[in-house]
Amino acid sequence: MCTLEPKNMTTSDIEIPDLKEKVLEKMKSVYDPEIPVDIFELGLIYDIKIFPVNNVYILMTLTSPNCPSAEEIPNEVRMKTKLIAGVNDVEVEITFDPPYTQDMMSEVAKLELGFL
Repeated sequence: MCTLEPKNMTTSDIEIPDLKEKVLEKMKSVYDPEIPVDIFELGLIYDIKIFPVNNVYILMTLTSPNCPSAEEIPNEVRMKTKLIAGVNDVEVEITFDPPYTQDMMSEVAKLELGFL
């Protein structure tokens, strides 16, 4: 009779429940240094995809192609997402298509910035 040995599983081999929500929560703790609103409420996060096994892909933009924090913000997004227990890898891609406009801001951001 053949018996199978249990695989030595690590946290990264186990899917994390509600991982997308946990990533969104981390995005709400990242701020553009020039604007007192988090990048999620600003509308800078275009997409978050979760791939097996706990690999995270984030598509985002910046308020402008000439943003002085063009390296700082994506690096902070990557680092904070990697802090989620069990996340294997994080890829952050910057795009300017579609171009960012103030219409992408949430009502919360517009209120905070005095646009409403």
